[in-house]
Amino acid sequence: MEIVELTQKGKFVITAELGPPKGTNLEPFFKQAGYLKGKVHAANVTDAQSAMMKMGSLAACRKLKEFGIEPIIQMTVRDKNRIALQAEILSADVLDIHNILVLTGDPAKIGDHPDAKPVFDIDAGELISVIKKLEGGLDMTEHKLDGVPSMCIGAALNPCVDDLDTEISKTRHKITKGAEFFQTQGIFDLDKFLRFAKRYQAEGFKAPILAGIILLKSAKMANFMNEKIPGIFIPQDMIKRLEQSTDAKKECVTIASEIIEKVKPHVQGVHLMAIGWEELIPDILKKAHLSV
Repeated sequence: MEIVELTQKGKFVITAELGPPKGTNLEPFFKQAGYLKGKVHAANVTDAQSAMMKMGSLAACRKLKEFGIEPIIQMTVRDKNRIALQAEILSADVLDIHNILVLTGDPAKIGDHPDAKPVFDIDAGELISVIKKLEGGLDMTEHKLDGVPSMCIGAALNPCVDDLDTEISKTRHKITKGAEFFQTQGIFDLDKFLRFAKRYQAEGFKAPILAGIILLKSAKMANFMNEKIPGIFIPQDMIKRLEQSTDAKKECVTIASEIIEKVKPHVQGVHLMAIGWEELIPDILKKAHLSV
């Protein structure tokens, strides 16, 4: 079922994230997916996240659907030109994949093929508008389609950045282009998140927001994110809790469930990014009193 349709039915939407394998062995992929089955409404399949060459999101999404989990295909504009992007939208539709998250993509230089040439033929906002045009029966050059796709279009936003005006402007642009729901960057700074949520409501935006919840594995990970990831600020008291904990996974579950409880009144769902700790997601959802 499409993400927006779920929210219209009054569901608090739960999504998670899975990375496809670097190779053709799907066994570890299905193992991680097994922790999500029956616990989430849908799961994103990343598209060469961190510019790492892996199995394509489209193929992994189809396998995930066959496994019994509704997929959300991620599609970046970094690696494909407008012909390939449009073709992949049509391919996703005929494979019964109708939820999509449109992204720019991480810089190629940070991945495992640093000499790869990025494409960026169109930007993420343009891709959103292209999808809407395909749904209307035309491609980018006004050629008619014989059969049209139907997609529920998601985009990313970062509610905890310092420059709120710029983020609101970007969000408005994506909505204007046709974004129907948002998944956010990981939320740790509750004050900044609430500032964004209040402004989002004041602007009259209606697209559902799924709050990003990144599972913190260690103080080292938290410090790295503070230093390297724009828009992420993990409070020192949270880092101290991780440093002092004798059970990293238990503390991870507690922190994630606490964040969910605080953001829940202001969003229409959560997006859990477990980064290999998918086995903790059932416990987090139970502690946060959430279920599908």
